[in-house]
Amino acid sequence: MVHLPGQLSDFFGETGEVSERGEVSFFILADPPIDRLLGFAQGHGRLRAIVNAELPPLVAPLQGERYAAQELSALIAPPYDVISSEDRPRYAARDPHNIVHLILPEASSGGRRSGGGDRYAHAATLLATWRDAGVVRRDPGESVYIVAQDYALPSGERRTRIGMLAAVRAEPFATRRVRPHEQTHSAPKADRLALLRATATNLEAIFLLAPDSDRILAQALAKRASGIPAARAELDGVGIRLWVVSGDQAAELARLAGRAQLYIADGHHRYETAVAHTRERPGADRVLSFIVSAADPGLTILPTHRIVFGAGRDATKLVAAWQEWFEVGRVAPCMDRVDRLAELGRERTACIVAFPDAYDVTLVLKNDARLDTVPELGKTPAVRALDVARIESLVVQRILGAGTATPSIAYTPDPHAAFDAVRNGRAAAAVLLNPTKVRDVFAVADAGDVMPPKSTYFVPKVPSGLVMRPV
Repeated sequence: MVHLPGQLSDFFGETGEVSERGEVSFFILADPPIDRLLGFAQGHGRLRAIVNAELPPLVAPLQGERYAAQELSALIAPPYDVISSEDRPRYAARDPHNIVHLILPEASSGGRRSGGGDRYAHAATLLATWRDAGVVRRDPGESVYIVAQDYALPSGERRTRIGMLAAVRAEPFATRRVRPHEQTHSAPKADRLALLRATATNLEAIFLLAPDSDRILAQALAKRASGIPAARAELDGVGIRLWVVSGDQAAELARLAGRAQLYIADGHHRYETAVAHTRERPGADRVLSFIVSAADPGLTILPTHRIVFGAGRDATKLVAAWQEWFEVGRVAPCMDRVDRLAELGRERTACIVAFPDAYDVTLVLKNDARLDTVPELGKTPAVRALDVARIESLVVQRILGAGTATPSIAYTPDPHAAFDAVRNGRAAAAVLLNPTKVRDVFAVADAGDVMPPKSTYFVPKVPSGLVMRPV
């Protein structure tokens, strides 16, 4: 292992420049110094290529652990971070072995065997009990798991998204092989790390997108999503089917999924938790991941519409101010708002703002709008080009700051819910956005930047409990 930073300087003639030495080889170890090496390598193209070449495969099959049952509807749940305190009891009541008992554990009042008052220890004890009773079982060999999710959009259109569960390297973002687009926070990471330490198991999968311009991965996954599934479930209106693929076929799917970098769609906190855990346990260097081709026809990002509460917002004054930036129009009462918004946003940033008394306006960004004078849009061109960044700064924040009452804001992917909140008098305004595109997520991640909060809403959510991965 190269001593850092001393010996590395021997390979560079001057700062930021690779010297003329012919071959430079590194044997990369999975220990904390890799972070510093990779960070250093990011600034030097040749060194970065060498370091990446030495890293293990990005995607690999895994020896999963699954419920012994084939009908899983009572046993699975959404990801932990979308389950409200009101919803948790509902999932917990479905079955004493529902995965929610592990991913959102409650402290036990029992003795030492049950973990006492430590909810993380209680989850570990509960999982061990399930294993002893045969409720969950380890698969005999390494596999990837194909998952098809049949779902309906708010419009009623039905789609099927197909992806695969596999083991992905948990490595620092400096390698650029896994790329984030969201800012994370310390409290959720501390919570998930405590649970991972206690259970030594990936209880949930993170959600990753794989670039797939030739559609080879999408086609391979669709081909394997056929025949009698190994398990079925229904979760909150989404039909779920799972197939187990082993041997050479699993290895080939893993190779296709890991041909290029992967992008985090959902699960940023859990991925960073896995990286932190790898620093503590270098052998536990992979994380359970659900990988979907970016070319999958069932891949959907819904917009997150804004609902503003608080009285005293003068629509007339707001519209007058927006004319500096936008072409302002009205929406005819008989017109479908979502279709109209999609049409307006085909070439330019657009939104619809709904006010009380059916006063709905369209805002389409002017071609000559001086966005360079709006520093709060973001640091990089990739973020400043986002519809959601522009609308948040130029529209939503203006509404929030215009009233006499202290405002609050809510978010929904359902445009009808947003309109209804205004029509029934509960809300002062609603702002409807077009969805963020996958290519925009990739552009922001490639730029090393993060998107504004509530920029993406991937549907359906990846269910927890289909497969677990002991680490």
